[in-house]
Amino acid sequence: MEESNKSVLDDCFTSAMALTESGVLRVPTRYILPPSQRPMLGSSSGTDTITLPVIDLSLLHDPLLRPCVIHEIKMACKGFGFFQIINHGISSSVVKDALDAATKFFDLPVEEKMLLGSGNVHTPVRYGTSFNHSTDKVHYWRDFIKHYSHPLSKWIDLWPSNPQCYKEKVGKYAEAAHVLHKQLIEAISESLGLEKNYLEEEIEEGSQVMAVNCYPACPEPDIALGMPPHSDFGSLTILLQSSQGLQIMDSNNNWVSVPYIEGALIVQLGDQVEVMSNGIYKSVVHRVTVNKDFKRLSFASLHSLPMHKKISPASQLVNENKSAAYGEFSFNDFLDYISSNDITQQRFIDTLRKNKF
Repeated sequence: MEESNKSVLDDCFTSAMALTESGVLRVPTRYILPPSQRPMLGSSSGTDTITLPVIDLSLLHDPLLRPCVIHEIKMACKGFGFFQIINHGISSSVVKDALDAATKFFDLPVEEKMLLGSGNVHTPVRYGTSFNHSTDKVHYWRDFIKHYSHPLSKWIDLWPSNPQCYKEKVGKYAEAAHVLHKQLIEAISESLGLEKNYLEEEIEEGSQVMAVNCYPACPEPDIALGMPPHSDFGSLTILLQSSQGLQIMDSNNNWVSVPYIEGALIVQLGDQVEVMSNGIYKSVVHRVTVNKDFKRLSFASLHSLPMHKKISPASQLVNENKSAAYGEFSFNDFLDYISSNDITQQRFIDTLRKNKF
């Protein structure tokens, strides 16, 4: 890590876990959201309760049932940009081992974790807090470690060596998530009327960033968030969570709490799929609430095209009745944007729209 970058972190860095462990009874001022942005937990006006789609992914492998599952995926992508999946092929032991390894990492002394600390969003392995803690106007009650994960052999030596089990256990989960992503992107391509291998080459050469998140118990969860409202930059995000805490915004701009389903994984469409689909599907805006009584862990496996590969609307989805609604962009363009912009003020994808209302 660059010395200058490390010193900036050391001067102003306080992790959310350190605050929780210190026994604070109130959140520091920098975490307090403006009233209009607070989650209103427990309030009837805070979140709507609607039925969110849950899809049995094992049925994709049955030629007779596959068209029905593709249709379910299509309706979920059009309606929510989101769905949960069961029978997804990642074993419960791999999931449990990954969560155990993450727990051990976040329980390490802060000095040990800070060896991987960085405020540079281009760093392939970095420990941090909040969303982008060097630029956030309001801070978020989250600690994280992010690491590039595909191809695993290229990056795993840079991952945490402590705890000793981390590389093996999180590595197995990362590989399984990459395989699952390929199945999902094929099904989503098919649901758009494209060839299922439309993005095959880009996926194999593409990026996988594993964001391992820790949301410690928060003394005032009504006035803080674990993550601000945002959409993900990539093609898909596969989310593993240890308990409930995710909320998504529905088509009426209401926040909906995503129920925790034992053994299920969450699939969120990212900006690359919105652009590829020419707006037929939308990337899902989501945020993370925090809890007064317990810590929540999540693994967000963020998949995208290769770093410098530009994505644009699929030519098959552009015609005289439906012109291209977005400009092209790459993962690297997104990183450059968040380095110098506040995504709570403007989403990255809004900068790509050709018809801005």
